[in-house]
Amino acid sequence: MDKLFAVFDLDGTLVDSMGYWAEVGPEYLAGLGMTEGVDEIRPVIEAMTMEETARYMHERFLPDKTPDDIAAGMNGVMEAHYRNDIGLKPGARAHLERLRSCGVRMAVATVTARALVEALLAREGIADWFEFVLTCADVGKSKREPDIYQEAARRLGAAPAEVAVYEDALYAVRSAAQAGCFVVGVRDCDNGRTWDDIVEVADETVDFGQGTGLRLKAD
Repeated sequence: MDKLFAVFDLDGTLVDSMGYWAEVGPEYLAGLGMTEGVDEIRPVIEAMTMEETARYMHERFLPDKTPDDIAAGMNGVMEAHYRNDIGLKPGARAHLERLRSCGVRMAVATVTARALVEALLAREGIADWFEFVLTCADVGKSKREPDIYQEAARRLGAAPAEVAVYEDALYAVRSAAQAGCFVVGVRDCDNGRTWDDIVEVADETVDFGQGTGLRLKAD
């Protein structure tokens, strides 16, 4: 990666959070004292959004709570993790430090709520390493569209081709490529089934789980 601008996804890219997201439904129900049938929901909600999960749990377990209340409860569970438990992947800090030493200007682009991102970055002592945090809510589009990467490049004062985008999800890798960015695919325990496709689309790949940001594929 020889770009002077870098935009990082957060979950599954810089931080080990995907396991927490996978368990947020069962963890929320367990906090309400519910255990029967909870293990069965994991494969059901695996590919659901927070809103879809909340509606499912309203129908399956919690008819007396609204989906909005359930979603708020699950977000509260995740907020506690972002503020206290979720940390950087082993090799992420060293990789960021190397980029900073080379004068690379960095930002975060994420689907996660800004307050949670900023709390985590502050706790890790790296909040001021990034020029800004950009969320999907800010642009009004998901990462299945290229808009967030184009806006990040605009805010950095760069052309998309001058920006390296680090992503762990295949659909986001594709969107970043569609935006015209240099794409770095990030290995995560959650993307094994799509890793070959990520390698095919990305310009380069890294594995921050190895402790040093191991380079897997060069341009």
